[in-house]
Amino acid sequence: MTTPPALLIAGHGTRDEGGAAALHALVRLLAARHPEVPVAGGFFGTPASSLPLDGAIDGLVVRGVPRIVVIPLLTAPTGPVPDGLPTVLERAAERHPGLVLAVGAEPGPHPALLDALERRLDEALGSGARTPADRARTMVLLVGRGSTDPYANAEVARAARLLWEGRGFAGVETAFVSQAAPDVPAGLDRCQALAATAGPGGPGRIVVLPYFLLPGGPVERLHMQAEGWAMAHPGIQVFGATVIGPEPELADVIMERYGAVVAGEPPLGGAPDGGRAAAEDARPAYGAASQSAPLTTGAGER
Repeated sequence: MTTPPALLIAGHGTRDEGGAAALHALVRLLAARHPEVPVAGGFFGTPASSLPLDGAIDGLVVRGVPRIVVIPLLTAPTGPVPDGLPTVLERAAERHPGLVLAVGAEPGPHPALLDALERRLDEALGSGARTPADRARTMVLLVGRGSTDPYANAEVARAARLLWEGRGFAGVETAFVSQAAPDVPAGLDRCQALAATAGPGGPGRIVVLPYFLLPGGPVERLHMQAEGWAMAHPGIQVFGATVIGPEPELADVIMERYGAVVAGEPPLGGAPDGGRAAAEDARPAYGAASQSAPLTTGAGER
């Protein structure tokens, strides 16, 4: 039986040790759940990462892996970055002639991840999120990384709408850590203004919910910004939620994206054209894959 293609998880750059530890944990979780698939992970887009994607690719090649499916660990497109995923994969194809790399769709906003976000909301609120009345007085601020690419920012707004539908919260607004408006304080201002229009019995608290899969520097910044705003507005409760992290839901979505590439299905990008979401439109295969369609497996390998 032919070994299936390896799975490479490509995180968007962070120097944060907590982010690297979470990616390690996610790799271990996937490897334990799918021992038949070689799994590795690393970060692109940030120099001097403690877990570079180049090194993860080289490690898989040393293990004898000839084919790799790359899943960008993103909730939305990255927009331009200094060392984007296509650049990293092109370098890998040059270093390892004959290596096949193909890129799948990023995880978010998948329904399973929306459920995980809802769980993080409930955890942040504790016992105060148990009834419809409790939720009806809760505003949510979904905070994304932020990008100069409007498609990336629109994906955060789409996730906010999907999170709001049918879950009973008073509203779900969006904000961004950097490069896009509104920033976190402005997003909290908007939540407060919307709560005020509902009258005395309306929403009286806000949950700041990071739309990030792993911890890192941007998440720390958004919490600091939210804490500063809360100190200046003591009349409204502000709760901070945690990131999704290396949870089973995330592992399942990654394997779903991996399986779609192996089966030869078209990628499911978040944007209307179906191909914009991950890593600067990096949907084609690299290296030897450009001359063939080698990632499909035989019936005995599925």
